[in-house]
Amino acid sequence: MTIAIPKFGVGASALRKEDPRLLRGEGAFTDDVRAEGELRAYVLRSPYAAARFVINDVETARGSEGVHLVLTAADVAHLGPVTCQTPLKQPDGSRHALKHTPLLCDGEVRHVGDAVAFIVADTLAQAQDAAELIDIDWEIGDAHVDPGTALDEGSPLVWPDLGSNQAFLYRVGDAAATDKAFADAAHVTSIRFVNNRLVSNYMETRACLAEWDAAAEKFTLTLGSQGVHGIRRTLANDVFRMELDRFRVVTRDVGGGFGTKAFNYREYPLSLEAARRTGRPVKWVCDRTEHFLADSHGRDHRTAASLALDADGRILGLKIDILANMGGYLGQFGPYVPTFGAAMATGVYDIRALDFTLRGVYTHTTPVDAYRGAGRPEAAFLIERLIDAAAREIGLPVTELRRRNFIRPEQFPYLTRGGRNYDVGEFDGHMTRALEKADFAGFADRAKEAESRGRLRGFGTAVYIEACAFAGSEPAKLTLDADGGITLYIGTQTNGQGHATAYSQFVADHIGIDFERITVRQGDTNELAKGGGTGGSRSIPLGGVSVSAASRVLADKMKKIAADELEAAPGDIELVDGEARIVGTDRVITYADIARAAGSEADRTGDADVVQNEATYPNGTHVCELEVDPDTGQVEIVAYTIVDDFGHTVNPVLLLGQVHGGVVQGIGQCLSEGVVYSEDGQLLTASFMDYAVPRADSVPSFSFETRNVPSTTNAMGIKGAGEAGTIGACPAVMNALIDALDRARGIRHIDMPATPQRVWEALNA
Repeated sequence: MTIAIPKFGVGASALRKEDPRLLRGEGAFTDDVRAEGELRAYVLRSPYAAARFVINDVETARGSEGVHLVLTAADVAHLGPVTCQTPLKQPDGSRHALKHTPLLCDGEVRHVGDAVAFIVADTLAQAQDAAELIDIDWEIGDAHVDPGTALDEGSPLVWPDLGSNQAFLYRVGDAAATDKAFADAAHVTSIRFVNNRLVSNYMETRACLAEWDAAAEKFTLTLGSQGVHGIRRTLANDVFRMELDRFRVVTRDVGGGFGTKAFNYREYPLSLEAARRTGRPVKWVCDRTEHFLADSHGRDHRTAASLALDADGRILGLKIDILANMGGYLGQFGPYVPTFGAAMATGVYDIRALDFTLRGVYTHTTPVDAYRGAGRPEAAFLIERLIDAAAREIGLPVTELRRRNFIRPEQFPYLTRGGRNYDVGEFDGHMTRALEKADFAGFADRAKEAESRGRLRGFGTAVYIEACAFAGSEPAKLTLDADGGITLYIGTQTNGQGHATAYSQFVADHIGIDFERITVRQGDTNELAKGGGTGGSRSIPLGGVSVSAASRVLADKMKKIAADELEAAPGDIELVDGEARIVGTDRVITYADIARAAGSEADRTGDADVVQNEATYPNGTHVCELEVDPDTGQVEIVAYTIVDDFGHTVNPVLLLGQVHGGVVQGIGQCLSEGVVYSEDGQLLTASFMDYAVPRADSVPSFSFETRNVPSTTNAMGIKGAGEAGTIGACPAVMNALIDALDRARGIRHIDMPATPQRVWEALNA
């Protein structure tokens, strides 16, 4: 049976309503916001990764032209640090020490780019000039940047008071059961690899405008973020230790986030404190080099893993040991991110014995925190690379080994050894479809043709699963406006995903109205009491469900008012094209008239806060086909096929954009992106001259479709899609590259990023 989809309802490919305004240059990004009398701020940052320092003279800087304020650690000693919000329980039951990020360093720095002073002047140039007048004596120490050797005896300590570079220890699973599984195994496959460090590189760098209302004793902070409520909470509770209602946090347009704009950073409270002291608005704008140096990085693991199999290729057990680089301080969610390696370690496979050990380590590098996927891409890469390696060693086709070990549909709900409760899944179904779409049967002929051209061709498959839209809710409020339009208030935050379009589709399902008459309001703590922000693909699975429920509530109220006005029963009223009409007649009342007839504001308001008790689990298969030029090491992706299970599709066009963007970020990690530090802690990849993000000619056209199995934990069957592309891409691309290298030269390992130089060196070793 074919289900009719409303022109703008859920399931329709409605084009983004946000784009015309942005294309006309009418966006309001943080640096577009101006305040009368605003001053400009600049952060003096450490040029050393490990050093003690003494500031000899700051008065010369304070007296220089245009300068209004210079802050050092002593000036902000009354304020709290930027705190880590996610301490972990260690195996012995203890909580590890929390090394928070100070607003300004007090005599010691722990990575290049660490903040030493905050200068406020009439212009940015004046603030920069004043920074050069601050006289500092530096005592340079020994730096350590390699997480792989952070725990070795003699490694320089980031925090000497701890006596070690170990930040925390985390374990999951049953070591005894896993040891037995390995003892009983017919074959054991082991791999080691680096999950490389990344920089977010959103288009719009971070910025903020801080204002202080002395009469009301209240702050206003305008910034690009992924949610204003969490930032307000940490500012009030942890830094200023003031009442929540003395802070208003506002986010307007945001040019990308990828997880990294979800956090509170030191520049925000410093700007607020400067505004309070100067009595003037203070603006700080991050430049691109500062972004590389000071914004949280992603990934950066050293992993050793082993898989035990019986004689039939059935997986018996999995052992994993990970060193996760935390950088010089613990990020807001830093410790929590790599724990997803445990939660999702077994992937889509029926693995009943797991021994997972995670050690977070400090290094003299920029702190590491959530970046697109936040632990789930690392987990998928680990298990999918391990499956491919095992298949090669035991002589099974990689697809057959997967099929033998998939969690079968009849096994759901399925509790993994990592503690995740999968509700549904048909993994063999979407893998089979993806292989069919990618013409796996014809690959051998294509490989021979490539060989005739002097190219090495490879075919890689990855079957992933992730957890997102975690237990919780996202409240939504709808109002019928006086002019007959609809306004939605919701506490998520778009940073490029198209929320105004997607949320409007949920409204349109219940309240017939032109898309342009629906206004979506986000990003202002004065307008909405609470909100969870955007992250973990939660906006549509949680927020969308509440918007749909709130729309039903408001629609019922509107029908009741219309019924009273038209002297009919509410059940006889339909809402179509901005009017309420008695079905089958020409008797109508406009939405504006309904608003006027409403007895109170409550009569034209719809609220909902739908609670979800378990995460959702998007999954799918990515297939990559690529060629390698052995003379240069250059890798070209020639075909890329995706078959995903997102439960229920809200907007196919928006979904396609999310998947494409995610895959490109995954390809970037595989083939070009990677942070490099020198031995003394200097960031060698601090610009686009040295850090290679993917370009348009780096990626192929994509073949994409869905094979959806509705979620049973989500009220509308939606699973979420924002991170899925990145999670599936890395193992698919690297499996394809290893396939090409193994066929040609027997090479079965290469680390990301597989740059042309690395590939060439591997081929010519």
